[in-house]
Amino acid sequence: MAQPASSRMDGESIFLTLRTEILSGVHQPGTPMREVTLAERFGVSRTPVREALSRLQQERLLERVARGLHVPKVDPQQVIQVYDMRILLEEEAAGQAARARQFTDQMRLEALLERDRGLSSPDDQTRINTNLEFHAAVWACAHNPVLQDLLERLSTHLIHAPRSTLSIGQRWEDALEEHAGLVAAIDRQDAEAARQIARAHMETARTLRLQLLREGALQEQRRSYQP
Repeated sequence: MAQPASSRMDGESIFLTLRTEILSGVHQPGTPMREVTLAERFGVSRTPVREALSRLQQERLLERVARGLHVPKVDPQQVIQVYDMRILLEEEAAGQAARARQFTDQMRLEALLERDRGLSSPDDQTRINTNLEFHAAVWACAHNPVLQDLLERLSTHLIHAPRSTLSIGQRWEDALEEHAGLVAAIDRQDAEAARQIARAHMETARTLRLQLLREGALQEQRRSYQP
């Protein structure tokens, strides 16, 4: 549906809207992103849409295929590579956060932890969003813009995974306890403990992701053998 003339969007607004929708799972892997359709939706010419799509492609939130741009599908090898890098960077961010955190940083971490503990049987997408917000708050505590930027970029590579590791068994509850341990270590400025907790936390996530990828591969094989 076209936007009213008074609220028509520019390339930046279209980019931010589509980026938020992709990151929140509104557009599933394989969804095409067509200039004409989006221009009609936002009530603009194709030029600002083309600009927005180009930026999304640069961020690897879209990929080009024979018929145009679409939301990427899961690449298992790349997913594991992302986890390997996040283990290293999350550990470093936690250590730096413990050394550099300020009072307001600590208050935010404690508030996010309390909020997440108060959620009652959150759905998969809520777990993904709140978990990412907590981790982003830890990165911010490090007061290292370069490290924060690297982690933000890495986190976008995991959005296409069809299911969160936080929805496996008791992982959500366990993860919250690990978050609590990390918050406590950062509060007492124990950099070594914070690093150890962050590494173990992400290594568990990597193990669970491998489990999900294997299950997905087995299901795909079974479907391919069905008559």
